[in-house]
Amino acid sequence: MSKLDKLAKIEGMTVMELLEQGTFDSVVPGICMNPNCDYTTEVEPDQSRGWCEECETNTVKAATVLAGII
Repeated sequence: MSKLDKLAKIEGMTVMELLEQGTFDSVVPGICMNPNCDYTTEVEPDQSRGWCEECETNTVKAATVLAGII
């Protein structure tokens, strides 16, 4: 399962619903890209190096970045 699929599942949406929501908001869900971490948080739509509170690394990517929209 990709991190984008996992993020959508955590948010209780399909990937399409997640991306549709992110198209109109100033923040979107993001997920940590480290293999053993699924920390999620709200980030700016173009975020590719957001802070993960769990790992303490800059590894959070926005759903829109993961989908290749931005």
